[in-house]
Amino acid sequence: STHALPADGLFVEADALEAATGWALKPQGLCRGEVCVPLLGRGITNDDGRVDLVAWAEALALPLAYDEGVAAFTTPVAGLRPEIAPDLTLPDVAGRMHSFSEGRGSKRVLTTWASWCGCRHELAAWQALHEELAPQGLRLFSVALDEPDQAAPWIEAAGLTFPAVIDSRHVTADHFGIVNVPSTVWVDEDDRIVKPPTIAPGDDQFVDFTQVPAERHHEALRRWVATGEVPSVPDQPPRTHEQQLGLAHRRVAAFLHEHGRPFVHQLERAAELSPMDWTVRRSGIAMKGQDPFLGEEFIAFWSEWDAAGRPGYVPTT
Repeated sequence: STHALPADGLFVEADALEAATGWALKPQGLCRGEVCVPLLGRGITNDDGRVDLVAWAEALALPLAYDEGVAAFTTPVAGLRPEIAPDLTLPDVAGRMHSFSEGRGSKRVLTTWASWCGCRHELAAWQALHEELAPQGLRLFSVALDEPDQAAPWIEAAGLTFPAVIDSRHVTADHFGIVNVPSTVWVDEDDRIVKPPTIAPGDDQFVDFTQVPAERHHEALRRWVATGEVPSVPDQPPRTHEQQLGLAHRRVAAFLHEHGRPFVHQLERAAELSPMDWTVRRSGIAMKGQDPFLGEEFIAFWSEWDAAGRPGYVPTT
């Protein structure tokens, strides 16, 4: 979410920062609920009691990006690879809010896509899968890592009857470690992540490019719904601090773009820090108004990524 904080440069009002983030400055350190991070003598305020945002983020190990009055942070590396699914509350194209946790008690699939991906054509396949497996208790939750006006036509054309939300700030990618789309995450009845993000096309329209047959994922999903069998997933290294920082810079870029301010320099910094993350690189191409499919920048990026062994493109097996 976005918060306007009273500030003097990077020094912000402590009460406002607490209201926005939940982290309170107390004698024992920075605390949120029952969790406290001791400061061990580290000073994070100025003489008038305002919090130094940079020192605050360093104390909490939060990757922080900022640019002329705009700051964003992402999940620290220590908080990645959660066993319990973080909740997501995001708007649909009409502005109505939907929470992933609303499906608690059922098996759930979080499926991600974007208009800058060929997977925008696959939403009808996900609707068909929903109609097949919903009677057996499965609930789908679709997240477009995209802008509302770009995602809306595809959602409307597919006639989705399960929640379809928009995540222009890529909070979903941050919390679940998603670096490409279409990816899915499986969550069981007790909120446990039983399958971390893997590539899962809705159908085979682009199988020559993806080299991942859709039925491989769908058959595994059917088995999980019917028997609880979970597929094997190759172990993947979690994001580094630099890669998480790249997401923070992309988040700043998204805010600046939304408000008509220069943003490309923030995208470039994000790409430097996380060069093989499609949610940064390809979405950035689209944000700049360039062709994310056959444009010169995308072809160069795709060639670089393919030569590197397609990092982050893990199929469901």
